[in-house]
Parts: sequence; structure tokens; C-alpha cells
Amino acid sequence: MTSRTVDAEALLTPAEVAALFRVDPKTVTRWAKAGKLTSLRTLGGHRRYRETEVRQLLGQAGVVPAPAATVA
Repeated sequence: MTSRTVDAEALLTPAEVAALFRVDPKTVTRWAKAGKLTSLRTLGGHRRYRETEVRQLLGQAGVVPAPAATVA
């Protein structure tokens, strides 16, 4: 039996990234197509983005992230 190393890094949806940058999710997809942001694809073909890379890009852009939504 083979063992797999699971990457425990958090992945964000386009909507989550868009909320952090205060842009439309389609803008995030355009950034990925332009090579500004690396995207991973799920088995269903949906884009996901590494949280560490998104946070790094936020810092470079000097953007203050939108506050996280609170869960009631």
C-alpha cells in the first residue's frame, strides 16, 4: 500500500479571493488566466487558489483585506 502526503494548505474559491480584494470573481479568474495568480483545478474543473499566495499578493498590492464574515 502506498502512502500519500496530503497538502494541508488552505484553498480559496474565486468568490473568497474576490471578497478579500473587493473585486468581482471574474476579475480573479482573469488574473489567473493572465498568470498573476496560480490556480488549481478541482476534479469538477473549478478553480481554487492557495491562501498563502493570495495573502502574499494582498501584501504586495497594499490592499487591506475585507473583514471576514462572522458566523452566527
